[in-house]
Amino acid sequence: MTPDERATLLTIARDAVGAAARGTRPSDRDGFPHALCEPGAAFVTLHVDGELRGCIGHLHAHGPLWKSVRDMAAAAAERDERFTPIGFGELGRVSIDISVLSPMRRARPDEIVVGTHGLHIRHGSASGLLLPQVAVEWGWDRPTFLRETCRKAGLPPDAFLDPLAELSVFTAEVFGD
Repeated sequence: MTPDERATLLTIARDAVGAAARGTRPSDRDGFPHALCEPGAAFVTLHVDGELRGCIGHLHAHGPLWKSVRDMAAAAAERDERFTPIGFGELGRVSIDISVLSPMRRARPDEIVVGTHGLHIRHGSASGLLLPQVAVEWGWDRPTFLRETCRKAGLPPDAFLDPLAELSVFTAEVFGD
């Protein structure tokens, strides 16, 4: 992505977080660069005063990238069940990270590269995902990253070894303010 495309996505995300904090819906816009109108999957992570306050995203492209960022920013601000919604008085203290995801592909545990790959595991009706930057932020090695992804899914930490488990990897272009 170009610096201008990144800046545009950050503006879209910030507008969506502001609308959510005001109890309104972000507006539809047009005139975006072609790359932002292509199908894209994204996660938006919000911090207030450096503390995680929301992270929601799409695993797969469901529409234009700019809409995915807009919708996930609003969802992270108001619907991440782990946190209280972002309040209007907090808007000046919100920092935003956007992770634009590559398509997912099936992988074996020994193919995972910490710091490059994000992980998604599915086993039965349980699933969990960790973005590539999470393992780096926590200083995890590959086995720990695999175990923590299983835990995030509510699975036993060694569930990735089960032949019925579906392990997928992806990369992400991560940027923020």
